[in-house]
Amino acid sequence: MNTLHSGLRKLDLNLLLVFEALFRLGSVTQAASELCMSASAFSHALARLRESLGDVLFVRQSNRLVPTARAQRMAVPVSLALKLLSEQLGQAERFDPAVSEREFVFSATDYTAFAVLPPFIAHLQQAAPHLRIKVVYSAQKVALEDLAAGRVDFSLGFSGEVEALPVGIEALDWFSDDYVVIASRSHPRILGRLTLDDYLSARHVVVTPWNEPRGEIDRVLDALSLQRTVAVQLPTMLAAPFIIAHSELLMTLPRHAAKTLQSAAPIAVFEAPFVIPAYTLKVYSHRNDAHREGHAWLRQELLAQKPEFAER
Repeated sequence: MNTLHSGLRKLDLNLLLVFEALFRLGSVTQAASELCMSASAFSHALARLRESLGDVLFVRQSNRLVPTARAQRMAVPVSLALKLLSEQLGQAERFDPAVSEREFVFSATDYTAFAVLPPFIAHLQQAAPHLRIKVVYSAQKVALEDLAAGRVDFSLGFSGEVEALPVGIEALDWFSDDYVVIASRSHPRILGRLTLDDYLSARHVVVTPWNEPRGEIDRVLDALSLQRTVAVQLPTMLAAPFIIAHSELLMTLPRHAAKTLQSAAPIAVFEAPFVIPAYTLKVYSHRNDAHREGHAWLRQELLAQKPEFAER
């Protein structure tokens, strides 16, 4: 007896669609809607899948269903298998940016979304006016697990945030930028040029999106045997320029963000008084999506529509 597919013979493979949708969305209502099923039919299918696999697969936490350890192990291979079957058995994906209403999901911090997505989305309004872009926050610096599971299409992250990429994840350089320092335009002690003494004697604002204990600039200062005093630590960029504008605090941030924020708050921009390595923003995606027309088109548009400041 051939036992190669004995496990599959006991399982209705349509139930894998139920598993994948629920794993990705975390909601029976949303997953059922995506699969054009009623909530009761979806729940019945989930019960059959749980019985077939001998695992509850998902448990409720607050208002979401979260995967068990077994479901976590299944997620990536099931997602990849379904993608492969869809591409091989279905019609070749045709993507026409002029009429497509597809949704692409990006993982990004509020800084990345604020600093680089507005001009790119403005371009898409002309090139693909019906396309939908959804930006989500990731619990990881680079949403590698979300990419592997198909929950996001692209993840935007800085160089240095990932030491080694998992198999199947690709990274493309989008643009590089350097760091500057911002202060209130009416700062009483900084006139014309920011010195190293000015910088080290001041107190600072730092943004740490993942609640890191310290910022990237503090690690640069460590290498120079220098230290600054952090007075305010924030999880997002939104309040930072207004705190700077109405205080004597300083903040070190990418030049493009600083220049953009000048139109929102009365801040001055200064060259950093010590060498800070430039950073590169990277676009991460899954290799299995590289040949799909929609992903390939959007990736090429990203690379072609680098922010204007990237070429200065």
